[in-house]
Amino acid sequence: MKGDRIAVSKREPVVDPALEKPLLKLHRTMDVNSFWRATQQLLATAISNRVVGLMLQPSPVLPAVARWTRPMSRKFFAVEPLKGYAAGPARKKLVRLSDLFRNHSCFVRSFLYRHYFAAHKCAHGVILFFWKRRRLICGIAIMRTGRQGDFSPAEMKLLRQLYPQFQTALRRLGPLEREHSVRMDFEEFLSRLPMPTIILRWNLKPIYQNPAAREFCALWEKGPEEAKRTKATSPIPSEILDRCRVLKERWTNAQSQPRSGPRRELKEEDVHHPRLPHLRATIHLKQLKSACMAPPHFVIKCEDLCRNGDQSARLVKSNLRACVRLTRRQREVAQLACEGRSNKEIACDARLSLPMVKKHLHAVFRKLEVPSRSRLVALML
Repeated sequence: MKGDRIAVSKREPVVDPALEKPLLKLHRTMDVNSFWRATQQLLATAISNRVVGLMLQPSPVLPAVARWTRPMSRKFFAVEPLKGYAAGPARKKLVRLSDLFRNHSCFVRSFLYRHYFAAHKCAHGVILFFWKRRRLICGIAIMRTGRQGDFSPAEMKLLRQLYPQFQTALRRLGPLEREHSVRMDFEEFLSRLPMPTIILRWNLKPIYQNPAAREFCALWEKGPEEAKRTKATSPIPSEILDRCRVLKERWTNAQSQPRSGPRRELKEEDVHHPRLPHLRATIHLKQLKSACMAPPHFVIKCEDLCRNGDQSARLVKSNLRACVRLTRRQREVAQLACEGRSNKEIACDARLSLPMVKKHLHAVFRKLEVPSRSRLVALML
């Protein structure tokens, strides 16, 4: 037992402690820019260098991304013999650039050396190649000066050990960027909908809030008159947050009870404004059935059930495709126009100048492709 403890204590760490933080940053990268910053920091800590470059092209239909620590042509990876090596049958992960030539003299006389190495007083170089289905998707070039010397066997071994770390981070970038792109498109779609929607985390911090929801929060806090005159910067109402806390407590208590059968989902909760009862927020506690680690989140749907808002609600429900194209102010002007108001009456009710009303109406006609008010009424009602 004592001998085993001595052996364990003398065992070298798997990762150099100096590389722990750079490696953690590498695996936290979410896009190309953060991956490039983490790569620079990791290589600066791991190995001495003068120039570091990155070429990334995960898809042949997308242009290649090039990053360098010093000014460098984007055609570096398209210069022979690198271009031929990338298209050839060899699939090595780590290559000395001098090994791509017959001898050192050919390397020094090459176009690659004279235009790329000599310009930065470099004499030695190594490239990490990353392949996917026999196609080069990424290359990381490391160049050193003659004074820094060639890469030693220990340094080459370290680069081979770091290769899987770079590869894992690269594989995550594609799915993360696709997920981010889909989420941004979905958020843009929701932002155009005239349906106030709020999503809160388990700790009640907002994940998403579309512009209509911000306007609803301003209406809840300031009232209809002041909300029209000010920007929608109000926080989520405390009454809604308090009801979310009640739902949290109920859900926590339900989880602590023994499972004697299928658990019932918590019903949605309605919250009304204490002085303006036509303002209603419906809170849903949502959780994926397959989730075992992530806590639930709150989806809040807000509505304005005002006395004169029946026509507006009917307008939105029956003509959602048309309303999506309009801004909040344009929807308000279109609603008043459909009610038969004149331009002066619209300007008075919406607190706008007469030229601004005409500008909004012109934008409504253009977006909905209608020539007159009568056609607008026929479309929206």
